[in-house]
Amino acid sequence: MQLSPEIHYIAIEGVIGAGKTSLARMLSERLGARLVQENFEENPFLPRFYEDPERYAFQTQIFFLLNRYRQQQELYQADLFHSHIVSDYIFEKDKIFAYLTLRDDELKLYENLLNAIEKTVPLPDLVIYLQSSVDRLMENIRKRGREMEKNMSAEYIKELNEAYNYFFFRYKSTPLLIVKATEIDFVNNPDHFEDLLTQILRPNKAPVEYYNPLVHK
Repeated sequence: MQLSPEIHYIAIEGVIGAGKTSLARMLSERLGARLVQENFEENPFLPRFYEDPERYAFQTQIFFLLNRYRQQQELYQADLFHSHIVSDYIFEKDKIFAYLTLRDDELKLYENLLNAIEKTVPLPDLVIYLQSSVDRLMENIRKRGREMEKNMSAEYIKELNEAYNYFFFRYKSTPLLIVKATEIDFVNNPDHFEDLLTQILRPNKAPVEYYNPLVHK
């Protein structure tokens, strides 16, 4: 199976630890697609944000916003070697973190900047949202053992998970596939990946579709 002709640009989203980067890599390899990854390691404020969120939220957010914007603008450039693009984030998700972490005065500045640039950002043809439980997300975070995430609390992940669910259950910008990812391991189980790939490649998608692997067994 191949992607539908109308799908050129796929973006994968999910809370920290959901597996979006892993799926983006695997999908780009299978499709021979250009891989676009969020370079969170480049943000010099992120480690300090995890230690002192109130103090470093604004700097962290603005760096991410401008870095993501620059990266998205590069998608307009012709790519002679790839017919598809797979990204491990969408530009719109920047708002989720901003509304969670910024103070009112900071949020006004953020919104002014966002409104000036977001209309020129390309939209994906399909967004895949990996929905997972807090316990599974925390387990994945512990397993990968990133130094900056070692003190990340379950309460923060719970709050973030709720914000993501709220955002995507109201998301209407592009076709959306919501994947119940709590009970699957597409990284280590080839059958799980192939089943998920079949859902992604299936043509004639509705504006919003749900894939629960337990139901499809």
